[in-house]
Amino acid sequence: MLPIMAGVVTTRSPQWAPALIAACIIVPQAIVALFSPSWGARPSCGGAGRCCCWVFAALAIRGVLFATVSDPYLLVAVQVFDGITAAVFSVMIPLVIADIAFGSGHFSLAQGIVGTATGIGASLSTVLAGYVSDRLGSSVAFLGLAAVAAMGLAMIWLVMPETRRSAA
Repeated sequence: MLPIMAGVVTTRSPQWAPALIAACIIVPQAIVALFSPSWGARPSCGGAGRCCCWVFAALAIRGVLFATVSDPYLLVAVQVFDGITAAVFSVMIPLVIADIAFGSGHFSLAQGIVGTATGIGASLSTVLAGYVSDRLGSSVAFLGLAAVAAMGLAMIWLVMPETRRSAA
């Protein structure tokens, strides 16, 4: 979402675009730095599935807000949702992989597969959303990305089992 939003900010506020885009990059990183340690120490939000639901809900909200907010300065505030997503994912993905790969000796392989899939998804979403943005406008692209996040939320809610092993 950020590359498309950067284009929107550049057209809406060209004199402040470099500072606004820099803030849009720094705000999520600051949130990750602030909240990841607490998630790492206490990642209990009802289990991995619930935590992932929060992440996909934040992604969907972020897409809708990017589609509807016109003030370039408020777009920086919307980036808080990106920070939440990154903070939770940075902790939850390795925990879920560890739970799934437990005892198999394939943790690194599984983490590599997830990383590869994430990279492919990020690349494809940027290309496809950029194409939609060029053809139909940035609001349609943001709403499309929000719809994909909402579908991910529904799939996690309905299909993802809890991966945490019991103490017994």
